[in-house]
Formats: sequence, C-alpha cells, structure tokens
Amino acid sequence: MKPSGLTLLLSQVGAHVSARFAAAVGQLDLTPPQVAVLRVVGQEPGLSQQAVAARLGVLPSKVVTLVDELEARQLVQRERSSTDRRQYALRLSPSAAHELGRLRDVVRRHDEEITAALSADERDQLLTLLQKIAAAEGLSLEGHPGLAGPRKRVAQVCDGSPDVP
Repeated sequence: MKPSGLTLLLSQVGAHVSARFAAAVGQLDLTPPQVAVLRVVGQEPGLSQQAVAARLGVLPSKVVTLVDELEARQLVQRERSSTDRRQYALRLSPSAAHELGRLRDVVRRHDEEITAALSADERDQLLTLLQKIAAAEGLSLEGHPGLAGPRKRVAQVCDGSPDVP
C-alpha cells in the first residue's frame, strides 16, 4: 500500500506553523520558549522553576536561563518560596499585563491566519483530531518538542521513550 503522505504533510504544516509563530512573537522580542514559560507561570503563579521545567519537559537549567531573560524584561518575578527557602516561586510581574495583552493579540491573529481556510466547524474538528493524535503519542499540551532540543527528542523517539515532551 502506498503511504498516504499524511505524516509528511503534518510535519510540513507543523514546521511552517512553528516558524510563523516564532516570527509573530518575535515582533514582541519574545521567543516561543519564553512564551511557554509565561503561559505556564501565568496559569499557575507560584510554581518553582523546577516545576515549570517539569511541566514543559525541559531541564531546570533551561528554565533558569529563560526566567533570567524574562526577569530582565520585567515580565517575571522570582520570590523566595515560603515553604522552601532553597526554591524560587515564579510570578508574572505587575508590569507584565500590558505585554501579555499584546502577546494574546499576536497569538489570536496567528491562530486566525493559520486556520483562515477552515470554517469554525472544521477548526473544531481539526483541533479534536490533533488532540486525539497528541494523546495517543503521549504528547504534553504544556510544552513543545522544540524546547527539549533536537538530540534529546530524537533519542527519545528512536528508543521509544514514553516521556517524549
């Protein structure tokens, strides 16, 4: 039986969408990994850097670097944890609200542009089908494979590791 070409098309669309997303958030001088940290910290303020790393499927040292960058831009604050003085709790800074509003607008426009050829019902159906594939493949909706780095990702996929982020 001839291959359907479906996975090749999914890969092409995924690479295209990722590149367009990086360009879109780049207009705000942000990177996709920084956006991922902002999303997680915004959804659950007070998480430790280690907890954010676990949610995103990356090394804690990667999150430290990303938080350093976001802290320098006054988007994220580190506070000593009230339960463990060795850890930092992460929160969005008060000054982050304006930038996050701009980010939401960029992400909304990105979604609309990418799915412009689809009706509302088709978008809902596509989302449902992609979520089904992601669940079957054990993919986390929190992180993104690009955050883990290509070598780790390829090694996990090739050896059948169930915890590919």
